[in-house]
Amino acid sequence: MGEVLIGGTVALLLCVFLSPKFIEFLRNREFGQHIRPEGPEGHHAKAGTPTMGGLIIFLAISISFLILVDYSDWRALGVYGAAVACAALGFADDYTKLVKRRSLGLKGRTKLGVTILISIGLWWIASEQADLQQILRFRVFDGYIDLSGLGGIPYLILIYLVVAGTTNAVNLTDGLDGLAAGCAAIVGLAYIGITFITTGERELALLAACMVGACVGFLWYNAFPATIFMGDTGSLGLGGLIAGLAIMTQTELLLVLLGGIFVVEAASVMIQVFSFQTFRKRVFLMAPIHHHFEIQGWSETKIILRFWIVAAVCSAIGFTLYQQSIA
Repeated sequence: MGEVLIGGTVALLLCVFLSPKFIEFLRNREFGQHIRPEGPEGHHAKAGTPTMGGLIIFLAISISFLILVDYSDWRALGVYGAAVACAALGFADDYTKLVKRRSLGLKGRTKLGVTILISIGLWWIASEQADLQQILRFRVFDGYIDLSGLGGIPYLILIYLVVAGTTNAVNLTDGLDGLAAGCAAIVGLAYIGITFITTGERELALLAACMVGACVGFLWYNAFPATIFMGDTGSLGLGGLIAGLAIMTQTELLLVLLGGIFVVEAASVMIQVFSFQTFRKRVFLMAPIHHHFEIQGWSETKIILRFWIVAAVCSAIGFTLYQQSIA
């Protein structure tokens, strides 16, 4: 337990003390956030706020995790590798938007290809190195689906869906100051409990703690009013880390509840797109759903705090269900 606490604390302190210089570095190079013209009117004042703060988050995670980790643990190293790869994809996307002035970032097929490669890597580590059973556990009741047929392809598809779904969901949630970082920290706390208390996976608990510490430290500057944004570097990286934790703890289905706020954000976008393309009507004033409440007149801080509360409730229920499933 001591190393888990140390890892989280070191990550937090690294974020707190390294961020000011990094923010200054980004400002000097004018690496500022571009705001969509069609976005909420109140966001236009945020244009130019330094972004790519995910670099600091993953620097803090990496230093604390790599110093303390047992390098014989394939599960933890696999999750860390997948998270860093997702963060690198996000960095390439941020870099393309900011430096090369391409507003949409990387092409969709490039993101798809890299996500598939990351999923294949996780699949190989989970199946060949970590010796995980290729199954989908229900957790809410005693049962599972065997996905080992056809050379493990069904299990690979599951891993891809978890990685792609989680990274995109966290990315969509990253639209208000501190919203994604706070929700990721809450989900990370649940995974500290799942990995340490119930399964004894100390290295995975260490990685989850480093994520929580880095997110909390980053919130010191990312909380409203934010002086730095995490960018796709942070949102895709954190999404990849959460997805990896779900895969290695076989809580893929339970992640729908553990990360409930991310699911709500992603679902709101899918509902909006489906409704508009099918019926030419919008269900929400704007998607993701946090923008809907903004346009309704809710203050940004009220939305963030209430979404954090929902995230905490979802994670608590998910953790309780996990405990019951192994009792």
